[in-house]
Amino acid sequence: QVQLVESGGGLVQAETSLRLSCAASGRTFRYNMGWFRQAPGKEREFVATSSWSGGATYYADSVKGRFTISRDNTKNTVYMQMNSLKPKDTAVYYCAASFGVVAGTQIKDYNYWGQGTQVTVSS
Repeated sequence: QVQLVESGGGLVQAETSLRLSCAASGRTFRYNMGWFRQAPGKEREFVATSSWSGGATYYADSVKGRFTISRDNTKNTVYMQMNSLKPKDTAVYYCAASFGVVAGTQIKDYNYWGQGTQVTVSS
């Protein structure tokens, strides 16, 4: 079993930054990690993913160049640095863990999910 706890969300103005954290506990941290988000009235969507080593990352086009996923396996924590935030980035952000061979971009690729952290970007 893996437990994931997100933190770092909040209310910020457009064009500022936030860093989200996701602390994992339970099984060893040798799994791919992803970030997803869900805006009100919309489906949950992929944001970013990192292989367990951190050597391979992939981003949704909507955040490429603004968001960076990273991880510190010594702390069992994955991060997402979000720069140049826009009102359209407003959503609940979820981290997820995957035991798949590759770091996927689909919800079905992930085995465990956190409870989410709210990010609200005002214009």
